[in-house]
Formats: sequence, C-alpha cells, structure tokens
Amino acid sequence: MTTASFAPPRHDSYDVILIGGAMYGSSVAWWLTHLGFDGRILVVERDPSYTMCSTAHTNSCIRQQFSNEVNVRISQFGADFVQNMRDHMGDPQVPNLPIQSFGYMYLAETETQAENLRQAQVVQATCGAGTRHMTAAEIKAAYPFYNTDDIIAGNHNLIDEGYFDGGTVFDWFRKGARAGGVEYVVNEVTGLTLNAAGTQVTGVTLATGQVIACGTVVNAAGPRAARVAQMAGIPLPVEPRKRYTFVFAAAQRLDRDLPLTIDPSGVHMRSDGLYYMAGCPPDEDGAVDADDFAPDYSIWENKVWPVLAHRVPQFEQIKLVNEWVGHYAFNTLDQNAILGPHPEVSNFIFVNGFSGHGLQQSPAIGRGTAEMIIHGAYRSLDLTSFHFDRIEQGAGFVEMAII
Repeated sequence: MTTASFAPPRHDSYDVILIGGAMYGSSVAWWLTHLGFDGRILVVERDPSYTMCSTAHTNSCIRQQFSNEVNVRISQFGADFVQNMRDHMGDPQVPNLPIQSFGYMYLAETETQAENLRQAQVVQATCGAGTRHMTAAEIKAAYPFYNTDDIIAGNHNLIDEGYFDGGTVFDWFRKGARAGGVEYVVNEVTGLTLNAAGTQVTGVTLATGQVIACGTVVNAAGPRAARVAQMAGIPLPVEPRKRYTFVFAAAQRLDRDLPLTIDPSGVHMRSDGLYYMAGCPPDEDGAVDADDFAPDYSIWENKVWPVLAHRVPQFEQIKLVNEWVGHYAFNTLDQNAILGPHPEVSNFIFVNGFSGHGLQQSPAIGRGTAEMIIHGAYRSLDLTSFHFDRIEQGAGFVEMAII
C-alpha cells in the first residue's frame, strides 16, 4: 500500500492513539468506550483488509489449561465473554457464540512431562476448571482412535475449551468501538516524538507526514510491536515467527470429535467441522520478516503427516485440503503477554507478545488495559505479573503450557 492510499485523521490531537487496529487495538478501543472513557480515541491501522495480521490467521481456539492462575482466569473470562457477548456488549444485535468444547488433550511421553501436567491440573482445578489428569489407559478408553503406546498420561478438559468464531468477536469489537466514537484511520505510524526528559510520548508521526499530539499511546502492533517500541527507544523482545496450519480430510472419519491434541512432537491437531486441522512451528523457529508468509511445503510431508499417522492410525489415509502461514508475536523472554505502561515512558502502553494465545485473551486483557488507561490501576483481574518491568529485569514470568 502506498502513502497515497492512506487517509489523514480528523483531528490533530487525541487522548489515546492505538497503533494497530486488529484484535487488540479494537478490543482496547471498545473497552475504553464501554467503560466510559471521555476523550478522543484514534486507531491507526496500516492494512484495512486485515489479511496479513495475526488475527486473520488464527485458529480461534480457547483453553483454560495454563500453568499460571492468572492465565487460567483470563481465559475463563474470555469463554464467558464469547458465550454471553450480547450481554457483555449491551447490544441486542450482538450474537452469543458457541464454543465447540471438545477440549484440549495434552499428551505426555515422559515422567517429567506427566508431572508438569499433574501440577498444571492442580492449578486449573483451584480455579474451577474441569481439567482431568488421565492415565494412558483412560485416554485410550475415552478416545480409542489414539495410539497411546508411547504415552504415559494426559490432561483433558471438556468445559469451555475448544474453538470459537474469533472473527465475529473481532468484527463486533471494531463495530462497537466505531459506534462509541472511536476513529479508525488507514495510515501507518513511522515515528514517535518524546519530550525532552524522555518520559512521555508527545506526538505520533504518520506515513503521510502529519504529527498528531497524544495523551496515551498503545502499542497494539502485533508482530510489528518491536518496531513501534523502538520508535520510543524501547527494546522489546517480540518477533514475528511463522506458524503453519493445515486442513485435511480423512478417508476414514473418526467416530467422535478429535480434541485439540498437543502431541509431544510439537504437532497439534483437532476436529474442524467436516475436516481436521493440524499445525506446528518450523524446526528452525527463528524470527522472520513481518511480511514473510511464504509456505514451506515440505513441512506437511516430512513433519506433520508422519506424526498424525502415528498418533491416530486412521490418519494414514488423509488428503490436504488447505494450508496457510500465520505469525506469532513471539515473546522471546517467556512467551507471555507484555502489558501495562513503560516504567520510564509512562504514557506508552504495551499489549504485546502473546505468543499464540492472544485471541482468547483479548476480552480480559482489552478490559484490563482500558482500566489501566482510565484509572491507572486494574479494577477486575490483576495483570501486573505481565508488566514490562520484568523485561528490563530479565525476570521471566514463565508459562509452561505454550503451543
């Protein structure tokens, strides 16, 4: 897209400017209006088609199977929000969305993996999640199609875990934000101006040359988050990493839903309507350019298919139907979200680094970020564990359940 395609904002000053208008820019924007923020809000989005953003390439899954309590609580609110979206958004036109709750099935092939699952199940049960820790025999009895010869144990939860229509949630966040007075502009942020002390962002420079004054800036740039942070002189350990998704048909369909199965190999698979879906990272999982969506056709043949056929023998005869490449906004420190204000540039707010679980976390984290902007503190879930301070200290907030 050329600068000629960009549009100028209506004003030269905004109370909040959100850089990025996909799921997180729109979630925070909607929550600001919903919670009664009284000020001008601008969302700057470089690609109005949203075809290359992480939101467009998501598998739209949700789970409560995390090892940290706050991540469990975040997704529990996400499940409630999705299924009761009409009430949460206060609009009779908004649909309530079902969650296809076939659950996640984490499989362990070593005692260390099994112990990690046991410990995670205790955390989840404390939060009221329905996760069961299962022996290999119990897994085989519930899902006879699995090959469990090399499996010791697994964790499974059939309550509010599965997939949902994430695109519709995004659409309503965006529609609701606009209806609440948020201005969306097709443009690109190319620079940030700080005050002399380096403690405040005072202006946002757009690709078309305008400098827009701001009260608060929110970095909602997804895989491009590090570029935006660098404009404020802030190093951010977030990089685009490729994730591959494959949709396939099976000659012999399974007689029941396939849970979203996380195989010890790193390949995951699940039911997807009439088809099945699988995904994985590449073997060399490094940073790529934010515009690099080139496929690697060998991954299906050499990595994914052999794992599918081993774990589910009925998948020896399958046919690839579709495939695509998406990007994780990968936090290289601890694969957890980076949130809150910068400790020195205090009006620069992070909503970054979700490392693959951003979509399901967007209702709770959008709400929390809006609370922080409006009140200077969280009023619902305490999200301070995710704050940027830990990045400067190199003190990771580790989440064991990363896919």
